[in-house]
Amino acid sequence: MVGNTLAAALVDSGSRIVLLEGAASVPWNDHDYDLRVSAITRASERILQSVGAWQGISGRRLSPFSDMQVWDAGGDGHIHFDSADMGEPYLGHIIENSVIVDALREVVREADNIECRVGSRFESYQQAGDYLTVMLDDGGVIECSLLIGADGRESAVRDAAAIAVQGHAYGQHALVATVSTMLDHQQTAWQRFLPSGPLAFLPLADGRCSIVWSTTPDQAAELVELDDDNFCEQLGAAFAHKLGDITATSKRACYPLVQQHAQSYIADHVALVGDAAHAIHPLAGQGVNLGFLDAAALAEILLQTAQSKRPLSDPRALARYQRWRKGDNLSMMWSMTAFKQLFGTQIAPLRLLRNMGLSAVNGAGPFKQGIIRHAMGLSGDLPRMARSGNG
Repeated sequence: MVGNTLAAALVDSGSRIVLLEGAASVPWNDHDYDLRVSAITRASERILQSVGAWQGISGRRLSPFSDMQVWDAGGDGHIHFDSADMGEPYLGHIIENSVIVDALREVVREADNIECRVGSRFESYQQAGDYLTVMLDDGGVIECSLLIGADGRESAVRDAAAIAVQGHAYGQHALVATVSTMLDHQQTAWQRFLPSGPLAFLPLADGRCSIVWSTTPDQAAELVELDDDNFCEQLGAAFAHKLGDITATSKRACYPLVQQHAQSYIADHVALVGDAAHAIHPLAGQGVNLGFLDAAALAEILLQTAQSKRPLSDPRALARYQRWRKGDNLSMMWSMTAFKQLFGTQIAPLRLLRNMGLSAVNGAGPFKQGIIRHAMGLSGDLPRMARSGNG
């Protein structure tokens, strides 16, 4: 998603772009929902509009949500966010990852300056003066001035550039599925903090919910193996039957949760974006949104660099990108780590403190609005493509 967004944002850069896709991703299926979805913020929506992909997304399938309900299973603390409190029609959209990728690929396929190579994987590179010679696993060779790693958490580009990464496993796996509930989801994103991790119900346009259940690896493995009836029963109990009984479920999948952060986002003639640079817990749904902001910020800087007739690999330009994005990403990462630790503790005084804190924030109008405005991408040092009116 992030790599295609960055390529689409550079359509007018005057540069030739080669977009490497190691493997063809599964195309969007219009008959049923993808298990992997993202909560797309207003800032990310504007970025996708700016690169020409939003029309393709809305023409496929998206699910707006206007409210968010968060509460603690270990007490009575809760917080409610409502888009109407900020004069906004919705907080964001729940969109399948495959929908976003398909719409972005429509854009890049039509661009005269972008060559898409599906099935070609980056293998290594060598620097020769002002250019890099990039070797591919199929024997292909590309000469370029700038190599951008948008190749995920296990980034081969990051490794080849000898950029160190720090991180740790959260000790949780995220289980994902699509479920039907007895009661309507009310276009609300729901999240309950359990002792083993957060459980989120994300509203879908057909009335179902996409769930993300972060729990221990052992429990996740057990939940995947349960028959549908037993899984629905356990899921309903874990969610305190907030939407009534769980009446049906799709197949289930799970994946490990890891926090990591590259010590540098840049090297000589190299830049990292998205999960190649940072990966965080999904409890606030900010992961891919941070990646979209990376893409928009780097594209803005590269376009300015090209207009100034400087090489795209200009060290000053890359350093500016790192200064712009690294602080914001680290701040979000530390916040998510603090949330996870606070809601994962069973120490009685801390449980009391977090419940009091949730309820206090819920009653603090301006402060609560400030939190959600930042999460939605309505405030902060945003790239031009992410701003209202793109001003």
